[in-house]
Amino acid sequence: MAMESALLTDLINGYAFTTDCLELGAAIVDGAVRPEAQVRVPLSMLNRHGLIAGATGTGKTVTLQVMAEQLAVAGVPVFLADIKGDLSGLAQPAEPSAKLDERLSGIGHAFTARSNTVEFLALGQGSDGIPVRATVDCFGPILLARVLELNETQEQVLQLVFHYANTRKLPLDDLKDLKSVLDHLLSAGGKEDLRTLGGVSPASVSVILRGLSILQAQGLDPFFGQPEFDTADLLRSEGTGVISVLELPALNRQPLLFSTFLMWLLADLFDELPEAGDLDKPKLVFFLDEAHLLFKGASAAFTEAIISTVRLIRSKGVGLFFISQSPADLPDEVLAQLGTRVQHAVRVFTPKDAEALKKVMGTFPAGALDLKTALTQAGVGEAVITVLGEKGVPTPAAWTRLTSPGSRIGPADAPVVSGIIAASALAARYSTALDRDSAHELLTGQPSAGHPVDAPPAAPPRTPEPAAPGSPGSAEIDEEARRIAESILGKPTTVPASDLPMPDYRQAPEPDPAPRARQGKESKPRGEASPRRQAERAQTAELLDFALDAANMLGREVLRGMFGTRRRKRR
Repeated sequence: MAMESALLTDLINGYAFTTDCLELGAAIVDGAVRPEAQVRVPLSMLNRHGLIAGATGTGKTVTLQVMAEQLAVAGVPVFLADIKGDLSGLAQPAEPSAKLDERLSGIGHAFTARSNTVEFLALGQGSDGIPVRATVDCFGPILLARVLELNETQEQVLQLVFHYANTRKLPLDDLKDLKSVLDHLLSAGGKEDLRTLGGVSPASVSVILRGLSILQAQGLDPFFGQPEFDTADLLRSEGTGVISVLELPALNRQPLLFSTFLMWLLADLFDELPEAGDLDKPKLVFFLDEAHLLFKGASAAFTEAIISTVRLIRSKGVGLFFISQSPADLPDEVLAQLGTRVQHAVRVFTPKDAEALKKVMGTFPAGALDLKTALTQAGVGEAVITVLGEKGVPTPAAWTRLTSPGSRIGPADAPVVSGIIAASALAARYSTALDRDSAHELLTGQPSAGHPVDAPPAAPPRTPEPAAPGSPGSAEIDEEARRIAESILGKPTTVPASDLPMPDYRQAPEPDPAPRARQGKESKPRGEASPRRQAERAQTAELLDFALDAANMLGREVLRGMFGTRRRKRR
């Protein structure tokens, strides 16, 4: 009894916040629900991120729905992905029932039916929601390489191809644009371009080309193109926060694409939002479902980019919640950034499960609660919770019976969903796909449907003449070319320096060797360099011009974020 009293007191005091909070439920102490021990999380701490974890069927989706609904009521926009198709119920009020009233009264809550302001989105063209598209150029080579499951060398090649398209002013809107650039590089007319593209082999280009063809065969063309979705539209509040639900029922066979697309949305927000510091409530809470897919088979560089985004995006007022079956699905560096933990039941059937349970227990602060018992015996709709308090200190772990949403648990009626989609203010902007004149049209000379070609195909770049062996500065220029390529790729390159592309800066006028006349006779003025010295200076000037042009080029490349995504101006 003394232990129970100490735990109950700790829970009451630990969750007694004075600022606005999300109400999650009431604590269970010694097998009984204690309504006086309310479990909540301060709104101001939600940009410290969080985790909702647990075995299948333990109630993770309903927990997500509870949090999304309360955030919307507090005026905070929410983004979430609906993989199973049962979160559309957020748009329709729930029906009251005696059983629901009994459950809620037991934790000191009361049922209030409500519908929420919901925007239904869908990747590409479809009837499930307003289309969300990204141009290939904005999506970027790093994320696209992830979707194509390229190896490290192939990813480097793809980054150089993107850079080539950028310098040639060939817009990459959709997959056919990128395929046209790759076809050009493999053609007789593009052979020289390919040779100067950092020693890229035709075999690597062919692998990427085949991968794009597979994506098209799987019907993924509509996810890339114009008009591109502006992630600023996720930040809307219309009295209450807008809940943007990305419907993904058709993508259950392409989980890697969907998880990477979520990362693109997040990366775009990160690149575009200004620093906000600590806020009373976040600008947006972003729920990343099936979070383990982000890290499955990911390269070290890709994982590091995710870790950096998680660390830094909170200062821009965005809270992230990872949804997964186990904390072990996430890297330790990510787990360390997650202040709110909602852990549903852990099922232990095998020795491996027992090891996983120990790891889960290690993610909670030590306290009076028997974590092993709570984590293995929690029922559906119950979870072990710890949050960051108003001063950033973790609260005691609380075995919690969770509250219920006021909206319907499960899918909304089809007429409700279709009516919301038809009335959406975003429909006029995004519903109709556009096919502007981009790389495909410029390289083939074929106008896009309804759009005449405004410009002739881009002229191929000049092939640089190789420097004469032993000429001054040739080694330095090779080394500079290597440095530029490594800056573009963000990693050391294995391409020989002599094969890297170099602009033609060796066409500068030859220095005039004729000496000036002074005092009526031909003589070399004081300080005048010899012809050989002048040639060396000219070569140095060319190297400086090369470096300045490279700096300008890198300035354009810096417009890409950590994931290689293209930054763009907001409307």
